[in-house]
Amino acid sequence: MISQEILASVQLIAFDFDGVFTDNTVYVSQDGIEAVRCWRSDGLGLSRLRNIGVQAFVISTEANPVVLARANKLKLPCKQGVEDKAAAILETCRELSIAPEQTMFVGNDINDIPAFQSIGVPVAVADAYPEVYPHVLHRTEKPGGFGAVREVCDLVFHAKSSILNGL
Repeated sequence: MISQEILASVQLIAFDFDGVFTDNTVYVSQDGIEAVRCWRSDGLGLSRLRNIGVQAFVISTEANPVVLARANKLKLPCKQGVEDKAAAILETCRELSIAPEQTMFVGNDINDIPAFQSIGVPVAVADAYPEVYPHVLHRTEKPGGFGAVREVCDLVFHAKSSILNGL
């Protein structure tokens, strides 16, 4: 289990999209339009983080309108078509003057390993590919697309709230 001190230190969370906000399923219509299934309560968790000053954004290798549509709905900045997630996360840290050690990345697959290694708080969703396990401090109890984002938000929110309330 990840410590409350580490969780309370988080100032920025970068979320992979496919397999984190979604269950890695994609629906494709006969016209080639893609749709995904997301967990509704993720939005409330993200809102709570915003209210306590924790910043978040979506980072995805995919460049797809559905990713941007969901990010916009959740009021999250979104970086798409990213080949090097580690470099993009570190660039965002510099832009926001947030230390990489105070940054969490939530991912699920082997292309996320460099990003896990570039920041201080690497987290994988419960159904992440086993190859990522050695590279993370924590795995969620909920799988991607089934409340993993909300779980992460709640962990950080409660850790920060405990520190603020002296608990």
